[in-house]
Amino acid sequence: MRVAVTGTPGTGKTTATDLLASRFDADDALPDLEVVHLNEILDREGLYTEIDADRGSKVADLDALAEHLEGHDDAVIESHLAHHFAADRVVVLRCRPDVLEERLRDRGESDPKAAENAESEALDVILAEAVEEHGLESVYEIDTTDRAPEAVADELAAVVAGDREPSAGEVDFVGYLA
Repeated sequence: MRVAVTGTPGTGKTTATDLLASRFDADDALPDLEVVHLNEILDREGLYTEIDADRGSKVADLDALAEHLEGHDDAVIESHLAHHFAADRVVVLRCRPDVLEERLRDRGESDPKAAENAESEALDVILAEAVEEHGLESVYEIDTTDRAPEAVADELAAVVAGDREPSAGEVDFVGYLA
């Protein structure tokens, strides 16, 4: 089984998947999946085509990343890009845009980049891409705004175990834009 965990930067993907990884050996109800942090691979292997000077970010080579993921069939793939790759289930982590913007600034992102990501979150950009790529029946949405990382990991574990129904479209932050 391959599970993609995606979402706008700052929603808690890395923290939640690291917590989930520690549960695979401890919980017999969960399959033992490898956790792949795609952004680490992108950096380590140089799997990007250029650096966007305006945003200060790398432009991923999605074909090279897909090739690198071959053979990682029993895995949790974590990245804001994870929904672009084959997966049985796609989890989109969400966060209220004002909280997300604050998180990004706290970790050193520029004001324009933090604001751009908050706007992207309000517009459901990653959720829409995930649903378009994988269909409503494979997408699970988790609002991380007021949840501790352990609670988010619990929700991820429920998706992996098949104990949670798909839930795309339940989180609505469009009011942030008003």
